[in-house]
This record gives sequence, C-alpha cells and structure tokens, in this order.
Amino acid sequence: MLLSEKLSPHLLEIERTARERMDALLPRMMEVAGVTEELKARDPMRWVGLMNTLKAQAEEVILQELVYI
Repeated sequence: MLLSEKLSPHLLEIERTARERMDALLPRMMEVAGVTEELKARDPMRWVGLMNTLKAQAEEVILQELVYI
C-alpha cells in the first residue's frame, strides 16, 4: 500500500471512522454508567476515573471493530 500511495488515505479514513465511532459510542456509555455533569460537580475524582475507564473501553471496542478484524 505504501508503494502504491494508498496507505495514507487508508489510514486517514480509519482515523476518521474511529473518531466518528468514539463520538457516537462514548455518550451512550456515559449515559448507561450514570456519568453526568452533576456527578462531575459533586465528585470530580470519581467522574475522572469513570471517564478514563469508559474511554479505554470505547477505544478497545473501536480497535476490535476497525483494526484487529
């Protein structure tokens, strides 16, 4: 792919798709987990911990769907 100059466009498309998937997946995961702005104001450390966990889970799902297939 590199020699045929198709690698860069392919990688850009994968990145775009991954960002779109993250933008769609993370809010739904936050809703299910109960991660709200109220929690952020009341217990910021717990909110950060939950957000880090959810982001890692979403990234793993995206990697499974787009990269490791």
